[in-house]
Formats: sequence, structure tokens, C-alpha cells
Amino acid sequence: MLNRRHLRVKVLQVLYAFFQTANDDLASGEKELILNIKKTFELYLYQLLLIGELGYIAERFFDERKSNNLRQTEDDTAGLKFPENRLIKLIRTSESLNKACKDKNISWSNDYDLLRKIFLHIRRSEMYRDYVNKGSHTFEDEKKFVLNIFKTLICDFELLHYFYEERCIYWIDDWELVYRCVVKTIKEAKEGDKDIKLMSVFKENSDESFTRELFNKTVLNSKEFDPMIAEKAKNWDIERIAIIDIILIKMALTELVKFPEIPVKVTLNEYIEISKMYSTQKSKIFINGVLDKLAIDLEKEGKIKKSGTGLISKTYS
Repeated sequence: MLNRRHLRVKVLQVLYAFFQTANDDLASGEKELILNIKKTFELYLYQLLLIGELGYIAERFFDERKSNNLRQTEDDTAGLKFPENRLIKLIRTSESLNKACKDKNISWSNDYDLLRKIFLHIRRSEMYRDYVNKGSHTFEDEKKFVLNIFKTLICDFELLHYFYEERCIYWIDDWELVYRCVVKTIKEAKEGDKDIKLMSVFKENSDESFTRELFNKTVLNSKEFDPMIAEKAKNWDIERIAIIDIILIKMALTELVKFPEIPVKVTLNEYIEISKMYSTQKSKIFINGVLDKLAIDLEKEGKIKKSGTGLISKTYS
């Protein structure tokens, strides 16, 4: 689920808070980092589970209309196609999803009103009417419908954003990432599947250790990097350089000298890309310039020692 760039961003977020509070407890910082990552996975589970729960909400909605002796309309009859959508049913009955949610105590059982509002929002939409009024659907039709309502109606529902913001401070920054992961999970569903194929928290077995090491080694080498960065930033107003830019450079330096398996070019490219997401255009220029100079100096001093895959691509610009 989280690739190396996502993990670098997670380390950046936690390091920013760690340095801002002048924390010196590595263990607590590392614990916060892993919690941050696990919370991202929980948002992924919440979003998937929500899609399945909407099928239940639809069934309950039409049952209530029937039990209240409201006149049954063609719209009510057609609307039953929504909970019968095979992808929605697959998500509802997914053993892997339900087990993961149970293990993490994730449930929508206390949030019926919110889910009902989301369903009614969907029910009022043109794509809902087009879907339920169509004669028959292939599995691909049903999957396309779920993708469309997720992208345009669920993810943009304002009350849902408020709900998540209150639940976890991390989820605002995770929204786009989790959105892409849910879309990918839905797209990979095939007709006849008995279960939803959930993503793993870490994409590779080595990713968790990489994340922990990057955090710890950046903290432990932070003071050593300060004069190196200051010397290369002499032509910049050091007081106006964003803290986040300094942290990005320290993380990159940590990779250059402490992670022999990661190619230099990969490290430099990754942190330039991350700076585009979290800093200004000037920050990108600053980070690129400082890192290029430092990488050349470190290479000359023999402090960059790459092995294995890290030997690939050693050019710096």
C-alpha cells in the first residue's frame, strides 16, 4: 500500500513534529511513526467498509419505506439494484476486510445517520438513476458504477470529511493516497471473486525496517549535518529557509551515507519530488542545489559507499 516515497513522507511528517517539540526520545518518535502508518491503513479499511455498508443502508431504507406503508414506487423497486450490486455485496461479505476491521475495532455501526445521508446523496444523483433504471448490468457495469459514486459522490461528501478529521489528525494528509488505494482495490476485483484482495500496509518486507532506520538515523545524525548544510547554504537567508526543507536535506543525506543499497540518483530524485509536494518552488531549487553540492563533497571524501543495487546510477544532476 505504502511505497518508499509514501514512507519517506511519513518519516518527514513525524520528524517535523519531533524536531519542533525538541523531543529526544527516539523510542517514542518511532512509535509515533508506526502509529501514523497504521492509521493510514485504517482509513483505507474505513473507506472500503463504507462502500459495503451503503448496501446495508439501502436495504434498510427500502424496508423502512415498506414497513411504514409508504406507497411503493418504481423507483423503490429499481433501487433494490443498489444493494444487489455484486461488487458491493463482495465488499460486504469479504472475510479479509471484515477480519481486518474487527481486529482494529473499525465499524460504522454507530454512524447510521451519516451513512444514510451519504446514501440519500447518492440516490438523488443522475448516475444512480441511470444505474437503477438500466435493464441489466454486467459485473464490469456494476464495478464502474461503484467507482463513479466513490470518486464523485462519496469522497467529496463534506460531512464525511468532518467525520474523518475528528477521528484522526493524520487522515487529512492521507486522503489522496487512500483514495488511490481504494480505487486500485476496486479495479482489481474480478467477477467470481470470493473475497476482496486487500493491500498490505507495507509493499515490501524490507519497507518497515527501512522506515524505522530512516527516522532513527536522521535523528542521530542531525547535529552532524547542521554545519554541512549551513556551509552550502551561505548564499541563502538561513532564517527564511523552511524547517521542512532542512529536514528533507537531512533525510537525503542520511540515505546517501547510511543506506548503501539505495542509488544516489534515486535518493536525490525522491527528495526533489517530495519537495515539490510539501515546499515552494524556491525550496525545490534550494534543496536541489544544496544536495548536489553535498553529494559531490561526500563522494570525494569517500563517505558515500554504495553496494548491490546502490551501485546503479551515481550521477548527481
